[in-house]
Amino acid sequence: MELLELSADEQLLQEAQTKLTQLQKELETAEIRQLLSDPCDQKGAFLTITAGVGGVDAEYWAYMLLQMYWRWAKSHNYQLDVVEISDGNEAGIKYATLEITARYAYGYLKSETGTHQLQQISPFDVINSLRTSLASVEVIPILGESVEWEIPEKHLEMTWYRHRGSVNRPEVWVRVVHVPTGISVFCNQQRSLMQNKEKALAILKSKLFAIALAQGVQIDKIQPRQIKPLSNKLIREYILHPYTKVKDLRTNVETPAATEVLNGKIDLFIKAYLQQLNHTTSVREEALDNFKSLL
Repeated sequence: MELLELSADEQLLQEAQTKLTQLQKELETAEIRQLLSDPCDQKGAFLTITAGVGGVDAEYWAYMLLQMYWRWAKSHNYQLDVVEISDGNEAGIKYATLEITARYAYGYLKSETGTHQLQQISPFDVINSLRTSLASVEVIPILGESVEWEIPEKHLEMTWYRHRGSVNRPEVWVRVVHVPTGISVFCNQQRSLMQNKEKALAILKSKLFAIALAQGVQIDKIQPRQIKPLSNKLIREYILHPYTKVKDLRTNVETPAATEVLNGKIDLFIKAYLQQLNHTTSVREEALDNFKSLL
């Protein structure tokens, strides 16, 4: 009888702990969402990872980041898909774009735009050298039907290629170039030519919007020579050897739990960045007007 009572008490305690953990998670989510006041913050996001300096190590680092963001999105029960990817020469990826179709995905992930640096013992070096690798992350909002503006056909160049990769899924890729700016988008993960074309155009529209926002001009007034990469600033360091630490260089938030971070636990960095952004931005009420003026 006493054993049964003890078992029941343990079960109640476990249920209470589970509910407490869930409530803490919901409270943290609510706190973060209070910091999201931009008109784009509630939108989904395209997140592109590009390998930088470091050869095969950088390409593998880009793949590690892809896994990190995939796990983060899954932990939040977000719907996501790979819309473009290019494999590395030996391992990892050269670049990849994730589409995260969830409310507030852009608001959270805009904190990740920038260059991410990894320091670790190279798994591809027989002499176990300590290597530094770079990869850039660019996050832009999914505009969807909220923006009625369409890119004029005369401003587009499209190339496509089709070959039968497997019996059930022929491989089709599309590359779209915006002639006035030279910006190109590649898409190869959808099942048909039309689907890849539509996805590439959606990404291109979002890219043009982000550039126009950065330049403070309307989309058709973008100055090609003034286009600067959105992700060229070093924002975070990940150190796996000789010790473990992840540090955000903008907020100075850091943690020794590098493995947990690479498994998708990045909310502490997101929250700190959004808090800093809200403290340093005094013109939030102008955001919606700026958004509309770019269209």
